[in-house]
Amino acid sequence: MARTFRLALAQINPTVGDIPGNTAKILDYLERARDAQADLVAFPEMATTGYPPEDLLFKKSFLTDNVAAMEQIAEASESIAVVLGYVNILSLDRPPEETLGDVGPQITNAAALCHDGDVVDVYHKIFLPNYGVFDEQRYFQKGSVCPVYRIGGVLIGVNICEDIWYPMGPTTVQCQTGAELIVNINASPFHAGKRAMREEMIAQRASDHGLTVAYVNTVGGQDELVFDGGSIIYDANGGLLARAPAFEESLLITDLEFPEEIAEEKPEPTGSFAAALQAVGQPKALTVSNADSSYKSELESEQLAPEMNGPEEVYRALVMGTGDYLRKSGFSKALIGLSGGIDSALTATVAVDALGKDNVVGITMPSRYSSDGSVSDSEELAANLGMELWEVPIEQAHQAFTDMLEDRFKDTEANVAEENVQARVRGNVLMTVSNKFGWIVLTTGNKSEMAMGYATLYGDMAGGFAVLKDVPKTTVYELCRWRNGQGPAFGTADDVIPIAIIDKPPSAELREDQLDADSLPEYEVLDPVVEAYVEDDLSYQEMIAKGFDPAVIRQIMSAVDRNEYKRRQAPPGVKITHRAFGKDRRLPIVNRYRQQDGT
Repeated sequence: MARTFRLALAQINPTVGDIPGNTAKILDYLERARDAQADLVAFPEMATTGYPPEDLLFKKSFLTDNVAAMEQIAEASESIAVVLGYVNILSLDRPPEETLGDVGPQITNAAALCHDGDVVDVYHKIFLPNYGVFDEQRYFQKGSVCPVYRIGGVLIGVNICEDIWYPMGPTTVQCQTGAELIVNINASPFHAGKRAMREEMIAQRASDHGLTVAYVNTVGGQDELVFDGGSIIYDANGGLLARAPAFEESLLITDLEFPEEIAEEKPEPTGSFAAALQAVGQPKALTVSNADSSYKSELESEQLAPEMNGPEEVYRALVMGTGDYLRKSGFSKALIGLSGGIDSALTATVAVDALGKDNVVGITMPSRYSSDGSVSDSEELAANLGMELWEVPIEQAHQAFTDMLEDRFKDTEANVAEENVQARVRGNVLMTVSNKFGWIVLTTGNKSEMAMGYATLYGDMAGGFAVLKDVPKTTVYELCRWRNGQGPAFGTADDVIPIAIIDKPPSAELREDQLDADSLPEYEVLDPVVEAYVEDDLSYQEMIAKGFDPAVIRQIMSAVDRNEYKRRQAPPGVKITHRAFGKDRRLPIVNRYRQQDGT
């Protein structure tokens, strides 16, 4: 008779620093898992604190509050095993005096195994990522033990996030110790295409080791990061058993079947394999509970949420990242400058989908250079979305600035300084309204513009959150067409975003007959070069080898390098590519290195 083990994966949306709120959520999901007769419920990495807590980890009270929360949750673990991500304290004192630098408390990124009201054991994460958006070596000590727990008669290895990405890692040691099931807890941030990569990796680990792998991921937005959930379970052959939905909280419950008899112990490793295992960590075996023979009611159905790819996953990430940033920061309403262009139209649509039509206000601010469609297209968009729209013409303020500076600008040629007055007046209007009513301003610039510096400091860059900051212009078009294909929003139009907005040539409308193409390569040409230079770090010669135009390469490299100072002053925005401006890509502002022709 096969052994059946009921596993629950609690895909929750914690808030960084809200330890009481996170604890209440964890206890709620724990109770739901117990009601479902789960043998074990697993929560994401650092579920008590939210991820990433960054330098909150230097605050001793934060650490001790998080441990108290873990102990409170452990006390609630009657009749169920709980794997809980938290921050473990080794010592609140600094390391010995001979340690150089400003070092905080000695802590680990940990998973507590709780059962029947007690903390049975603690696993300490071994592989600490220190690339891209991750800084775990700044805070944590690495673990050195790879435990296998007998729970309900099943041998279970527990590890954390990065630990499973290595072919030779804690999973290998735990498999060698007899593990039949790996429970891997995560706070794995989203970027486009990562879900497929993640699932392929988990399937590979499962089949390579001949065991079941359960991967629980957190969900929700935190500053610039979005966590997409998508928790999964793969069987020992690398077959998908269960998948939780993306971008929403979920309790994924699955009955796992194991052979009646536990497999015989594996032979003692020798040679280089033994040395490799030793380098990862020490094995450990611990019995928590024997086989559970109690009757369990049948599950209604196995959960297998559909895959999500392409523009849908990017759009859902933008909606979740925007909504969570505002809600978790305490904002109830968003304010957007609507220009009649595609970027502000997509920003407004995302905001309405994230917050509801009554919580988004648009302002159209026509100037002497605005086209007729600047206002009328904004009105049509607002009607389609059901959102409020104000019209605040800026001609008087624009003229006042021109008059004030007339003497100082006398006998000079008009240039971008005069053009940008309009953008800064608009920024002033938006920030004044924001200040008056306490609404957050959502900026509308995209990644292509941010890369090239095609944005005005204290103008269109003024605001609290940049929804499209990491979205290339070509993707903006793709997202608008996808969203229009999903049906109407709160109005009656079939196309939420008017086709006139999508079809019009992009323009800043800061001078007569101005088009983006006057200053920039066509976006279909620009975006692949920006991706190659910014996201893939290709050199000039490597981009030439890919067939890009040398003149375009030089223009883009020069603009990207020159405008780092602007991007450093930009508001945060949702990360959707594998390398976003911000924590992903950290370059000095004062920097004379210029690599163009490979010399």
